[in-house]
Amino acid sequence: MPPKHVPQALGHRAFLEAPSQAFVTVLVTALAGGMGWGIRGQYGHETGAMMAGLLVALVLALRLAPHLPPLASARAVALATVAMGFGGTETYGQTIGLTQDAPLIGNVAALGWGMLGLAIKGGIWIGFFGLFLGMGLGGIRYRVREMLFLMLALIAVQRVGVGWINEPFDPAHRILPRIYFSDDWRWEPDSVLKPRREVWGGLLLALAVAGAWCGVYRRDILAVRMMFWGFFGGALGFPLGQSLQAAHAWHPEWFQGGLWTRLAPHMNWWNWMETTFGCTMATVVAVGLIRNRKLIAHTVDPEKGWAPPVEFAMLTLHLGLLVASEWGPFPRIQAIYDPGLHLGLIPLVAVVLGRRWPAWLITVVTVVPIAGKTFLIRGIENPVTIGWVGTVGTFWILGVLLLGLPLVWASLSAAWWIADQDREPDSGRSLRRTLLGSAWVYFALNFVFFDFPWPWQPWTARTPNALFFMLALFALTALALTSPPARPGRVRVSSQ
Repeated sequence: MPPKHVPQALGHRAFLEAPSQAFVTVLVTALAGGMGWGIRGQYGHETGAMMAGLLVALVLALRLAPHLPPLASARAVALATVAMGFGGTETYGQTIGLTQDAPLIGNVAALGWGMLGLAIKGGIWIGFFGLFLGMGLGGIRYRVREMLFLMLALIAVQRVGVGWINEPFDPAHRILPRIYFSDDWRWEPDSVLKPRREVWGGLLLALAVAGAWCGVYRRDILAVRMMFWGFFGGALGFPLGQSLQAAHAWHPEWFQGGLWTRLAPHMNWWNWMETTFGCTMATVVAVGLIRNRKLIAHTVDPEKGWAPPVEFAMLTLHLGLLVASEWGPFPRIQAIYDPGLHLGLIPLVAVVLGRRWPAWLITVVTVVPIAGKTFLIRGIENPVTIGWVGTVGTFWILGVLLLGLPLVWASLSAAWWIADQDREPDSGRSLRRTLLGSAWVYFALNFVFFDFPWPWQPWTARTPNALFFMLALFALTALALTSPPARPGRVRVSSQ
């Protein structure tokens, strides 16, 4: 039985409903989305997207649900963070190519088809995020058996959907699915192409099944509404972001003269596409949650949780599989554990029951792949130069800075959040602290990845995006340091 919602205290409700505060919420969420999604592009699809989802979810939880107890808030943020990785399984590089590749410039049909594909893929991607964010904030307790059943069902449904919508796929004989959004011989009949296998059909069917299950079986109104808001945000954001990059490809003369003469040579149009996508989808999701804020729960279902050794064993298993699939010479593990829904199975099951796992997920689990990839690129493959300590000294210094410090911060942040579950009535302090640390850690790692594009040094293709990320960082820092305490009244505990 769904828990009843109780109104917030008048002061906090008035604070949330003030137009100026709603504007601040939307603005800072947009900046968090632009920064997170822009940084995501350097780190890969599933795990990079989780980092972006984390920043957006933290801002929304801090602005709209700081009254929730720390465990409930951590679960909501963790669910949304994991779900943001599901869409990373989609391939979209060739879909973007339909809108901007040199042989297709002037082909309006290819442009329109590519934008349609981006809208569908973007909608699926953010639709999952919105759905699970709503599941976390709606107050309906999802049991471990339900989450396990749901995830296994979605994995099966995805396979069915791929076979139904994304097949046949036989590039050797030029046989492709009827609805296919990557480059094919329909657009370039005389070219040598390497078509990519698409899975968006399977993910779309899985999203529809998940939404139907939440709406019909669990009657989770907030989850379903946020799924539609998320889908709209992704469907709008991906084509809108690509419109800027496509405009530069189709009409380079528009970007000549005036300020563009100096700025255009330093623009990374692909990264700006990602940044615009992130800003747009986060804006829409924020507006959707504000409009449905009365559905955010004010009851908490108590849960005993697993014993600490069981939770730690689950953490060790997941991190081991994650590291093996990301960097190990284990193609079978990668094939099994790399797809987004597969990658989310263990975390989601652990998050809904574990008392420690939600905090571990939004700190340790999310930072490991980002810090690891940064150290791989800037510590091994293309190391930062620290001449006075030599090669070996540089390796160890970078290991401490790029791996050690982020992991220490993540571990401490998780420990603080877990401790707050027993001493804090609301999650305001935990959210502020984690948002502040996350923003600075991910910005710093990306800044190293960008090779330190300081604005007072000669500009590179990274500098304009780095300046935007700095703006977003300052906004997130100000939000974390100045947000008022929640304290809207005592939160009821439901036994439903």
